[in-house]
Amino acid sequence: MALEFTEDASAGALSQFDMVIDVRSPGEFAEDHLPGAVNLPVLSDAERAQVGTVYVQQSRFTARRLGAAHVARNVAHHLETALADRPGGFRPLVYCWRGGMRSNAMATILSQVGWRTTVLAGGYRTYRRLVVERLYDSELPLDFVLLDGQTGSGKTEVLGRLAGLGLQTLDLEALAAHRGSLFGALAGRAQPSQKLFESRLLAALDGFEPGRPVVAEAESSKIGDRMVPPALWSRLAQAPRIELEAPRPDRARYLVATYGDLIADRRALDAAFVRLPVRPSADRLAKWRAMADAGAFAELAEAIMGLHYDPAYDRSRRKHARPRLAAVPVVPTEGASQADAAAEIVRLLARLTPASRGATLESEQRS
Repeated sequence: MALEFTEDASAGALSQFDMVIDVRSPGEFAEDHLPGAVNLPVLSDAERAQVGTVYVQQSRFTARRLGAAHVARNVAHHLETALADRPGGFRPLVYCWRGGMRSNAMATILSQVGWRTTVLAGGYRTYRRLVVERLYDSELPLDFVLLDGQTGSGKTEVLGRLAGLGLQTLDLEALAAHRGSLFGALAGRAQPSQKLFESRLLAALDGFEPGRPVVAEAESSKIGDRMVPPALWSRLAQAPRIELEAPRPDRARYLVATYGDLIADRRALDAAFVRLPVRPSADRLAKWRAMADAGAFAELAEAIMGLHYDPAYDRSRRKHARPRLAAVPVVPTEGASQADAAAEIVRLLARLTPASRGATLESEQRS
């Protein structure tokens, strides 16, 4: 059966295949890959390095012979394991770095089995060009509403409840594996690479229905070390917002409950103290450490919010001047209050058609 080729790496095109097979090495796959792709490498990281060394130090012919032996063994293994239960009508898409030897070697064998096999021409680079075009060079056809509020107001939990109520939601913190603040690194979880973050983001955006609002948590242009791409950031920077309002003591108790992993790691907590843009004085730092030693974490959270987070929130609100659609009270530590806030937001958005949202924005801007 002859190989087929495609240059279309869009979500719609990928959905036509039974499996998207990434034959690159595990290290390449970990940095980024097509959404939903399965890694069936024809060369491991060590084998790829070995072939490259032989190519440089000996000859192209010797490297190709060595590579072919590795590829044959690895493809045989995949046929006996990951692909062993695939029926005769199985239709895979195969890609490597640039649509060259690795993907063609795998695809040729799969087509000889009798499966209708397609190769992504240009490989991963074709897909990456699509991501850059969509997230850097184009405008997103989506309308966003921001879920805003000071640190500790429970935005992440309310956003999750909104998703459960059927609203379209974009959880940027989940995609970036970071809680979006100086204290926001997740214990035991590294952030994805910038490229993988963008792949996850584009896959999420492609799942939304244009014409219906998408609720996203108000974030800065960076989430940890990951940058929000300009096509999305330009939409978020102009989006109206619904603000969650909660007293500082309630927010402090919420932060203590949410950041238990950081509280348990004194070294990480001390390191976070010194990363604050407003560097605490030696006296203040000593007081904070004494609070931590005494287990007074709610008091500590209030102190840090007063010095850094609340003023930073006020500055950001003045800088971006995003129109406010409504303010919704919430007790962030109480599930029932979170649920009530989410239900109120659903009611607010149901009353606002796209045209009325625009009218609300104009009136806010005039005022």
